[in-house]
Amino acid sequence: MKAVAIKDVKQFSLVDIEEPVSQNGEVIIDVSKTGICGSDIHYWDLGEPKGLIMGHEFCGTVVDPGSRDDLQVGDRVTALPISPCGKCDACVTGNVQYCKETWTNATGLSLGHPGGLTSRISVRADMVIKVPDNVSDEEGAMVEPTAVGLHAVHLADIKVGDKVLVIGGGIIGLVSAMFAKSEGASYVALSETNQARGKKSVKLNVADEWFDAKDPEFIPKATAKTDDGFDIVIDCSGNSAAVNSALMAVRQGGEVILVGVSMKPIEFNSILAVMRELNVKGAIAYTVDEFKTCLELMANKQIEMTRFVDDIVSLEEVQKSYIRLTSGTDDAVKILVDPNK
Repeated sequence: MKAVAIKDVKQFSLVDIEEPVSQNGEVIIDVSKTGICGSDIHYWDLGEPKGLIMGHEFCGTVVDPGSRDDLQVGDRVTALPISPCGKCDACVTGNVQYCKETWTNATGLSLGHPGGLTSRISVRADMVIKVPDNVSDEEGAMVEPTAVGLHAVHLADIKVGDKVLVIGGGIIGLVSAMFAKSEGASYVALSETNQARGKKSVKLNVADEWFDAKDPEFIPKATAKTDDGFDIVIDCSGNSAAVNSALMAVRQGGEVILVGVSMKPIEFNSILAVMRELNVKGAIAYTVDEFKTCLELMANKQIEMTRFVDDIVSLEEVQKSYIRLTSGTDDAVKILVDPNK
């Protein structure tokens, strides 16, 4: 079967791979939709690891339920792509996201477990979750990134009336802004270097206002509607400029949540955090409960996630889609792949 694999720096190749068979009780899934994630873009940008078949945001149909007695052939499912050990303190306390084994054999994030950039995948049985009939395949593929945004907002502990700045207008930034509003934030601003994405955040009504992160007066302009800075800043970019902007834009004693990931070391002005006693937290992935909550919110029609989907493409169009998402001028934030298209 066809699959899209990393070939080199910013290059994919269309390859043939064998169809998976169930081992150790794994569930075999025919992929219907898979999402392109910001972390996938990092791997593509580096061109490593070569041969990696990405796609950890997916929805599909069961063709072999493996060890799951509660699943049947034809059931529609999604899954947490992670591989927690289930025994360590992180797992026991429900924080599987930072178990040391979580990313070792993750679907679409490890060489041994191809992700949804192919038509059929094998997924660890206990990570698979049934998708309700009233949740579309497109929504099912959006559960994973939605849960990332929910986790960031939970860590921020937003209170009614808080003023929040989200840095970065990709899908995680937009979802974080959306949940910040639902938690009761009185003012949600978003900063972006991409004007098209900035405008889109306001058009989609997830941000009240957007600011150009390239503007030398960005910080004073963004904080003008706050008393002494934002109560909470959620950084979804992960570069030096973004992190330093977060430290400057937050009020004294405020919260900075670092969601954006950098594959390289970054520099930041630590004196800003020290002198103002800021609370700086990292945020990675989500808990199992948060993942399930996002699926329930979709099923109950409390959130509408397909509005963020810009395009659905074939495997042959993946390379072009990555270029589009990194152009810096296109307003696209979420492109889904249909491996059967």
